Amino acid sequence: MAPRCLLSIHAHPDDEASKGASTVAKYKADGVHTVLVTCTGGEEGSILNPAMDTPEVRERLHEVRRDELDLAARIIGYDEVVLLGYRDSGMPDTEANTHPDAFAAADFDEAVARLVEVIRRTRAQVILTYSDDQSGYPHPDHLRVHDISLPAFDLAGDPDYRPDLGEPFTPVKLYYSVWSHQRFVAMHEKFLELGLESPYSEDWFKRPNQDDRITTSVPIDDYQDVRLEALLAHATQVDPTSPFWFGLPREEARTIHPYEEYILAASRVPTELPESDLFAGID
Repeated sequence: MAPRCLLSIHAHPDDEASKGASTVAKYKADGVHTVLVTCTGGEEGSILNPAMDTPEVRERLHEVRRDELDLAARIIGYDEVVLLGYRDSGMPDTEANTHPDAFAAADFDEAVARLVEVIRRTRAQVILTYSDDQSGYPHPDHLRVHDISLPAFDLAGDPDYRPDLGEPFTPVKLYYSVWSHQRFVAMHEKFLELGLESPYSEDWFKRPNQDDRITTSVPIDDYQDVRLEALLAHATQVDPTSPFWFGLPREEARTIHPYEEYILAASRVPTELPESDLFAGID
């Protein structure tokens, strides 16, 4: 059996902590080789932790965010971190969108090629990326992550495509990472049950609901705290007093929806849905 490899593609430092961190930690513990691709340096990120909002940090935010990424990756258990080399494009309709190095403005074919090289070199059977429906948070870099992932998934195994990028390798399964509506509801209800003020306003429940598309729920019972510790590693981006991330006591949070959920977007092997294993069907 070929060594198993799981590759996650993210837009900015800290995305790897908020999306799928516990899943990656679980597979790492099972002996899977884990690879993180971070497409930008997060240069446009706001400093959300008042304790870190200093002139010294602002002046070297790119370096600080790289250090935070390295720490979070170690906490999660990534074996390898690959920087795709683009600049943070900023929020929609901002000046940063037009920066010549911005991910969203980069040559599309070149961005796909950079990702293909990583897939071929790591021989990743399973790839995690962002959904085709990002209407709830249409950040230009998140949209571009999705857009380059699909052609890279197809082209990595094509022997006629860019032989200079390494020996062709065909990945087997492609998943979209999602936060289910069901999880939001369960957390909101737990806040209310404990007599705490919920950070989930009505607007949260008006966001697009993709629960009917979820195909795969990975149990993360023993790894839920990994997400929180990885988030805390991003000290500029995550306020440790944030009720959204840390408002529930950990012992209570561990009892709520102990799964991370995915949409199986493409599979080259038969698999029975719903799944509980990203590698289901892969020998």
